[in-house]
Amino acid sequence: MAAPGFSPKTAMETRGLLDRSLLPALGRKQLSKLTAAQIDAFYGRLRQSGGVREQGLAPGTIRRIHGVLRRALGQGVKWGWISANPAAATSPPRVSQPDITPPSPEQLGRILKRAREESPELAAYVFLSAATGARRSEVVALRWRDLDLDDAVVTIARGIVIVNGGLVEKDTKTHSSRRVALDSGTVAELTGHQQRMSQRAALCGHELGGDWFVFSNEADGSVPWFPASVSRSFKRLCDRESIANVRLHDLRHFVATQLLGAGVDVRTVAGRLGHRNAATTLNVYSHFLELSDRGAADLLGEIIEPSQDRSR
Repeated sequence: MAAPGFSPKTAMETRGLLDRSLLPALGRKQLSKLTAAQIDAFYGRLRQSGGVREQGLAPGTIRRIHGVLRRALGQGVKWGWISANPAAATSPPRVSQPDITPPSPEQLGRILKRAREESPELAAYVFLSAATGARRSEVVALRWRDLDLDDAVVTIARGIVIVNGGLVEKDTKTHSSRRVALDSGTVAELTGHQQRMSQRAALCGHELGGDWFVFSNEADGSVPWFPASVSRSFKRLCDRESIANVRLHDLRHFVATQLLGAGVDVRTVAGRLGHRNAATTLNVYSHFLELSDRGAADLLGEIIEPSQDRSR
């Protein structure tokens, strides 16, 4: 299958889906005789017993397998190996939209307070994530040259992912960089973090460099934090504050829902989150846009009522 532009993590995950599910079941099938009905039957078997210890696979996993198969067969059409893509006529299981449960401002305040007491470095990370809505991979990939604290802006251009147990630096999920403005509180938090890292480096005979990772356990900033370790540390903060069902990724939802609820333009929110277009933001946060629309209705009512009084 042609796969230009795949990130290392996506390539690894795709390889896994091929080796575990697609090749054992369909690898020996003659392409010209593969039908949509056969593929749908294959999806049905995956749903019943396609996983570890013959447990059924989740609809989301089957949809990912479907995506790999459809792309592969689509490439076969382009190369003239088959005349039509049978996967295009299949019916993979639907995946329900997960509930979005961002932390409340009060919960976020408690998490930050706890982080400042236990780990100022983690507090800086949480503060930056909650202020920008950046992905976990993007925040751990930040280098000091990406932060312009004088102009209060951060450039998000890369991500860090784990591939075969090691860290790999790649471009962002949308393959593009973006500049995100920072508020004064976030700048102050990052300034304090920078001072702490400079002092730590100096104790080890180093001087903070622009290529160093902003979040690193190394004195020379040469290795970023492991993404999964950050998630575990965040969960421990939540557990100590008795805050359930809040993940690190929910800070991203916090940014989106708070901004949309305050009436910020969807395109602005999409740009801050790093979505390719505003349609993605609309699809994910439609429920919260309904709440914003209620506020818009109330605002219009406040404008219309006085105008009626003046016309009487």
